[in-house]
Amino acid sequence: MQNDFLKYQAQTTPHPLAMEVSYAKGSYIYDRNGKAYLDFVAGISANSLGHSHPKIVNAVKSQLDKYLHVMVYGEYIQQPAVDLSKLIAKHLPKPLETTYLVNSGTEAIEGSLKLARRYTGRSEIIAAKKAYHGNTMGSLSLMDFEERKTPFLPLIPDIKHITFNCDYCLEQITTKTAAVILETIQGGAGFIEPINNYLQKVQQKCNTVGAVFILDEIQPGIGRTGKLFGFENYNCQPDIVVTGKGLGGGLPIGAFTASNEMMMQLSDNPKLGHITTFGGNPVIAAAALATLQEITSSNLMAEALEKEELIRTNLKHNLIKEIRGRGLMLTIIMDNPEVVNSVIMQAQDHGLILFWLLFEPKAIRITPPLTISNAEIIEGCHIITSILDTI
Repeated sequence: MQNDFLKYQAQTTPHPLAMEVSYAKGSYIYDRNGKAYLDFVAGISANSLGHSHPKIVNAVKSQLDKYLHVMVYGEYIQQPAVDLSKLIAKHLPKPLETTYLVNSGTEAIEGSLKLARRYTGRSEIIAAKKAYHGNTMGSLSLMDFEERKTPFLPLIPDIKHITFNCDYCLEQITTKTAAVILETIQGGAGFIEPINNYLQKVQQKCNTVGAVFILDEIQPGIGRTGKLFGFENYNCQPDIVVTGKGLGGGLPIGAFTASNEMMMQLSDNPKLGHITTFGGNPVIAAAALATLQEITSSNLMAEALEKEELIRTNLKHNLIKEIRGRGLMLTIIMDNPEVVNSVIMQAQDHGLILFWLLFEPKAIRITPPLTISNAEIIEGCHIITSILDTI
């Protein structure tokens, strides 16, 4: 199967990890030989409730018995999508109440950029240096990593970049700006949190010049930081909030939410201003609804902060320079990329799944399911420190 995998399925790196997956349950993934791997990555923050959570599985099975795809997004009334959108609105501050459901986080970013330009009548988009919002053409245009962008030029125009957490850079936000888009916590850059009320200052500047403030919650959202939405930790409120990853509980989804007044701009002049065939798919929406219901009705968000402290307590080693992040969105910062590579590769041999960050080569991702147990956390941390003892 490995040969078929390498020949017939497009690859994203020259040397994929190539674990042959048999099944996954709870906090573990099992290979074809029955070996268990403790998952400290959760499908890159996507499996919020772990693998094969019974409430998600039951929701999917129930919807499968009713219908699958019936009509393009926004035409037929489908209860899973309506209930999911309503529940998202319930947990967001006013006037964030209308959600557009799509198929992935990067697609939600594309929709939010179109909405901001349509709403303001402006074209300039300001993003942060070292940002990552996805890899479709609009999302890629928001990057400032030229080596990643150059092979695909030309990208969309009128993009400017500012430094995250830089107050004086906010002067670049003007009446020409359609939107400022930021990750609530910079992910690929190394899990960089906003400081000194930075996001609140961005919001105030956007309000002053009439620009739309977009926050990318694709990774920090849906309970991972101890709040349902990461921005709740930082005393601010976006005009558009973008979610994905953990919202689907392991199935592909994206969403962007704004005021009803703003979102209506996509429905006319022109009609079908933004369309999708499979956005709001009833099976996916049912899974997302079950995920969101479980996270908002349980203690998982509060426990995420307790588990953060447990990880910090059990991950102490002289080779660990820093642990960044909040809740269960954490990263270990090492001295050099060689140590990172060694730990990640050895960890898989020891039955622990770790992974890299996109742009910070000295970082090891720690983003387990919100449902991971304290005993599993201690087990995984012990594997990491034991490996570090050998380096």
